[in-house]
Amino acid sequence: MKKNLKALSVLLLGTAILAAGCGAKSAGNESSGAGTNTPASNASGNAGGSAAKSWSKKPDMAIDTSKTYQAVVTTTDGEFTIDLFAKDAPETVNSFVFLARQNFFDGIVFHRIIQDFMIQTGDPTGTGAGGPGYTIPDELDNGHAYKKGVVAMANTGQADTGGSQFFIGTGPSVEGLSQLPNYTIFGEISGGMDIVDKIAATPVEGNAQGESSKPTRTVSIQSVEIKES
Repeated sequence: MKKNLKALSVLLLGTAILAAGCGAKSAGNESSGAGTNTPASNASGNAGGSAAKSWSKKPDMAIDTSKTYQAVVTTTDGEFTIDLFAKDAPETVNSFVFLARQNFFDGIVFHRIIQDFMIQTGDPTGTGAGGPGYTIPDELDNGHAYKKGVVAMANTGQADTGGSQFFIGTGPSVEGLSQLPNYTIFGEISGGMDIVDKIAATPVEGNAQGESSKPTRTVSIQSVEIKES
């Protein structure tokens, strides 16, 4: 647990080093949201080399919280589905839906993988320090718990710094984030957990911060389809 919390701290530094948190591991860095790194929102391009879209302010509220939203995420390893918590995290889900409909996530890699903790993506730079150009407010204490299959925002370690980077819990270590619940939970895997597990099993090597979380093969998002009902 202490080890996971430490990783989480590193993740939160991620932007600061892509800081993050999780018991002993961290999960954020929008500079991040998961693990010892945190995701940053000052990206200028995606990992594939094409120009990334950027906005100066968060999107206007466009979702209907009385409706149900799902995100079907197609990756180079297969497809998984996220049930989005529109009622419990409306600002976060609205931003995620907006970015998905703008094809923002297409081509973005999973840049941070810790098998028993989480997999992290959503950074157009692929470094853990990129984002959409804007930040959104935290929506914590929304009734959901950190567990395997949970989907939450990464951040810089500071309040209200989430952007586009998010992580998916892939093992028991993610439960340690309950000791430092600073990452907005906005969804849960409802299908294709085997694909998430496959991504989590990707071999890794040390990253710039010395954390063993840098994938040795490329796994990327091909598309994110939003279903509304």
